[in-house]
Parts: sequence; C-alpha cells; structure tokens
Amino acid sequence: MALDRLKQMASQVTGQAKPPHPFDPLSESEIERAVAIIRKEHDGLFFNAITLWEPRKADMMKWVADPDHTQRPHRIADVVAIGRGSKVYDGIVDLEEGKILNWELTEGVQPLITMEDLQIVETVVRKDPKVIEQCGLIGIPPEDMHKVYCDPWTIGYDERFGSSVRLQQALMYYRPHADDNQYTYPLDFCPIYNSDTQEIIHIDVPAVRRPLNQAPPNNYHAAAIEAEGGYRTDLKPINITQPEGVSFTMDGRIISWQNWKVHVGFNYREGIVLSNITFNDKGNERPVFWRMSLAEMVVPYGNPEHPHHRKHAFDLGEYGGGYMTNSLSLGCDCKGAIHYLDAAFVNRAGNATTIKNAICIHEEDSGILFKHTDFRDDSVTVTRAQKLIISHVFTAANYEYCVYWIFHQDGTIQLEIKLTGILNTYPMNPGEDTKGWGTQVYPGVNAHNHQHLFCLRLDPNIDGPNNTVFQVDAVRGAGEVGSAENKYGNAFYAQKTKFETAQEAMSDYDGNTSRTWDMANTNKINPYSHKPVSYKLVSRDVPTLLPKENSLVWKRAGFARHAVHVTKYDDAQIHPAGRHVPQTSGEPSPGLPSWIAANPTASIENTDIVLWHTFGLTHFPAPEDFPIMPAEPMTVLLRPRNFFTRNPCLDVPPSYCSVPSGIRQGNSLVDKVSRLAFGQSKGQETGGSVVESS
Repeated sequence: MALDRLKQMASQVTGQAKPPHPFDPLSESEIERAVAIIRKEHDGLFFNAITLWEPRKADMMKWVADPDHTQRPHRIADVVAIGRGSKVYDGIVDLEEGKILNWELTEGVQPLITMEDLQIVETVVRKDPKVIEQCGLIGIPPEDMHKVYCDPWTIGYDERFGSSVRLQQALMYYRPHADDNQYTYPLDFCPIYNSDTQEIIHIDVPAVRRPLNQAPPNNYHAAAIEAEGGYRTDLKPINITQPEGVSFTMDGRIISWQNWKVHVGFNYREGIVLSNITFNDKGNERPVFWRMSLAEMVVPYGNPEHPHHRKHAFDLGEYGGGYMTNSLSLGCDCKGAIHYLDAAFVNRAGNATTIKNAICIHEEDSGILFKHTDFRDDSVTVTRAQKLIISHVFTAANYEYCVYWIFHQDGTIQLEIKLTGILNTYPMNPGEDTKGWGTQVYPGVNAHNHQHLFCLRLDPNIDGPNNTVFQVDAVRGAGEVGSAENKYGNAFYAQKTKFETAQEAMSDYDGNTSRTWDMANTNKINPYSHKPVSYKLVSRDVPTLLPKENSLVWKRAGFARHAVHVTKYDDAQIHPAGRHVPQTSGEPSPGLPSWIAANPTASIENTDIVLWHTFGLTHFPAPEDFPIMPAEPMTVLLRPRNFFTRNPCLDVPPSYCSVPSGIRQGNSLVDKVSRLAFGQSKGQETGGSVVESS
C-alpha cells in the first residue's frame, strides 16, 4: 500500500507514474498526508511549515551511485507546528510508513512568521484603541484608520518580553490614497503584537514626536508617472527568441545543460536548493558540489535609538525566502523561452497551497566566451557564450530580492543577487538632524543606514566528498629591490594557507591581497599544474558586519562575523543562525558559533566539509533610491582551478573563425549577424577560411 501511495503522489509531482526523486520538494498531496498523519495523534495545532526532510547524505550518495541496487530513501516530512500558548512542536513524519518518527515540544523558541501571520496584524492595529489614540496625536483622525497600514516584522529580540510569547512589531505607515506609496508617510510609533492572543500588548513611543508628513505623494506607479510628463518614448523593444527551442532538458527536476547536471529543489526557507551538481568532462561525469543554497541573511539597521535597534531582519530564518516567493511573469521577471517550476507549501490550517511559477529556468546570451585576433593578419576566432539561469524573486515587506543561480559553459557557477523594492523609512521633523544614521531621501522621510548580509552554504564535492579549504592571498615575493632573489622587486605569488580546524578557518576578506578561497581535493592532482583540483570562491562584495562585538545583532547573527567559516559536515547543520530564529537572544549564539564552539579543533582537512560564505553590501541611502530603488547587483563566483587540463569550452561552436593557413575549420553555416559584422570577403582578403555559426 505504501508503494502504491508513493506512485500516486509521484504522478502528481512529475506527471509520470514513477516515484519522485528523493530530493524533490513535497507535493501538495504529500503535505496533506503529513497533516493527516499528525492529526491522528495531535489536535488543536496550527501549521508553521511542512517541508522535505532531506535524505541523510551518506544514504543519498549510495543511492545516487547505484539507484538500481540501493533502497530508495523514504519520503519524509519535516514539520513545525504551533499549539495554544505559543508552544512549538518539531516533528519528523515518514510518509511511506504513515507514522510519526519523532515529535517533541521545543521550549524557549519561536518559529518563523508566515504570510498569514503578517496579514492578521494590520486588521488588529486599525481597531486597537491605543493605536487609534497614537494616530490622533500625530494628525490622523479616527475616521481615517482605514488609511493606516503596517509592515509587521518579528520583534527580533526585546529583553522586556523574552521569547516565550510569539510577538511581532508593527512598523506603521499612512496612505492618503489607496494607491499612494506608504513609505512616504511613515509613522513614529511602534505597536507590539501578541500572535497568540492577536492583540496589541504595548506601544513604543519616541521622546520626540513626529507629526504626519505633509509632503505631496511620491509615487512610482504608472498613473503617477503619466501625470508627471509620461514615460520615455525613445525605447525600442529588445525581443529574445529561440525558434529552435532551448538547449537544456528536464527530467523531472533534474536539468541537463552544456555538460552540467543539477537537481533543482525548493523549500519554504532557503528557496532554491541545488543538489548533486556534476560536470561531464569528455564523458567523465565529475561531481562538483553536493548541495548549494542561500541559507540565511540579516539586515542590520544603523540607528541606535530605541526601538530601531530591533531592526535587523533575518529574512530567511524569520520569514522564509520560499514563503515570500513571487509568482513570476513572462516578459516581466523573465524573458525568452522559460521553463517554470511551482512550489507547494502548507498553510496555517494544514491545507496545501501552491505558488505558481515560483522558479524560472531560462538561457541568455552572455557576451564573448573567448576571442583572439592575430595582429599579423587579422585572422580571428571569437565564440559567444550562453548561460543558464535558475532564479526566484521574493518580497520581504519593503524589499525585493532577486536570486539568480547562473551556470556558465566554462565550468563557472555564479550566484547573483539583485536588490530592489523600497527603502525602510522613518519620519523626520523639518530640519531634524539625522546624526549620520540616515539620509533624508524626500521631505519628511528618513531612510536609515543598513546592511544586507547573505550567507551562502556550499557543500563541496570536488571529485569526491573529501575536500580541503585553502585561503589564497596575492603576496609580494621576499627580498628587497636589488637583492639576488628579487633584484627588480617585481616578484609576487599566490600564498596558500591550509585550514586544518574550524577555529582556524574563520577568516575575513582582504582586498589588499585579492583574497580568495580554494575548495580542493588534495587526493587528485592536475597532471599539468601539479596542483590539487579545486573550485575557487571569488567574492568582492564582502563588507564587515558593522554592529559592534557583543551587540544584539553580533550575538544573534554569528554567521556574519566572518566572511568564511568551514565546518565538518553534519546532516543537522543547515541553518547558520539556528533552526528557529525569531526572538533568539544570541546568548548563547545559535548556529555556526555554537557548532564551532562545540569542537573548535575538529579536523576539517581532507574530509567532508561545508563552507559558509557571508557577502553583501552596506547601503547608505540616497534620493536616487526613492520612491523605488533601481536594482543593485552583487555577485559570487565559483570558478574551476586546476580542475580541467585545458579550456573546457573549446568545443562551443565559434561565431567566427578565420585562420592564416586557409585550412577550413569545420562545416558550420555562416550566420547572418556575423556576416554583417565581418563580411564574406574578410577571410578571402587574409588568405584564410571563414567559419561562422549561429
């Protein structure tokens, strides 16, 4: 019976009568089955999250290596539920056996805030007498309470309330008209909301009051732009067409493209999860990474005045990057020939819901892949690149985060994140001194300084699971100018420092040395360079965590203290700020600091490891960022180093190729674009042949 149920569930996930891949996210039917199993033994619960409990790595590696002769890992659900009195339950449910494997009350924690939790707060604040009173004091009459809005955030941590009661803080705003940008009209007080009793229990009010902003609306929607003179008229459309279809294939959720193969997963918290990533090197399918995800982030704000110190959102751990994912639209979020994947979640009542088009998969032209012109005769080879993009976009209240996992033909993997959306704002009186903590971006609107710090979780599998991490610095050679070993003073080299323990591996970025980090398999040596095969982490957007040591943010976001941490692999260590993030005090610091402190001298050399990388940006707002912010990108590269014996993309057909000898290089047809650029006579003039391809 269990196998029959499994096949039925698989058909709903993949459209095929075969079991889902063990890494596939739970389907709607699997989520509802988990709820039914739990309700047989426990009632009166609200559901916070139900997601795939990923198979243990050792079991999964055995299955991947020999799926025909290895037991398929069971479909198991990881469950977070909430009972009356803010009680939190963590459970593991075997969907095939139809039984609860583990169920426990977890004391002293609060799980993340869901979209349903957020939407309740606005209704409550509009009716609360204390909120209505505060609105009146700053110029909003009771009859205008329908124009009052709030962005509910977790409270972060406030020592007055602790962590036993599930709380939110309501950042308050006003809209003169339903279509107006509320962030032009921030309000100066902050209600505290009890999620369990659904009531306002306290209001933080500043010592200096700031009346409702009287500036005209500052809007970005179409009608507002038309009223201000309209849109530009000199733009011509850029159309992206692929008349012959796409270059990738999908087998369920496994994508194959240009020698790459990767499983595309998704969960409520991390969003996109990429697993079992391999590269086909001339028939040898080589493992590269076992798992990659954006595991956490924190956004600390820089105003020290109470209660702004509570503004440091963990947008993944406190709200869920998957839960907040947008349904993507063709021509808007993605262009070209698109393959979409949906995402299923549980709601508060235990019903399954689906976000359509949660993931976008498509290809783009990526400029020049490689090129060389011989100056002697102008013979040239130029090859254009394509890239595969797997993306999702999530909205965290005021901000949008656009997450792009990009695969390149040369073996490079890139993570690009674009920030857009709207600044978090606070009111200011005319002439008020922002004290450097923020910028007036519009009359009466103060946008506070803040950082966006992301934590990338990398589980390397560089030609196998036993890997070692090296810190690599560009260093000047020894010897003074005029010395025998460095007579002209121009020597420099790559200094490699091997990380042997987790304690040693806590390292920071250094732009002076162009610091990078190598994830290497020291058991396999490149035959040409005689160096270990490796992938290099190249990251330049690496600001220092600016809140001071022992500050609330520093304690709660321990992962952000250093650019790189390395830990020995543990199936349970997925979330670098801990499993349950809201209302943690940071004493002790959860996640990475506690894992490392438990065994700081444990060996991380030539073993199964995880590298955690924190990157991001520091944002000092400006008027150009308001009323909506142009997308600001940041990027991380994972580049093969000594992994291949030569350029791995030489077999990508060139856009144009001519050679001095006149020997024809292939039978490709001339493409029309390249003919326009070079002309058919180019090769004839130089005595060489011309080969072009589209």
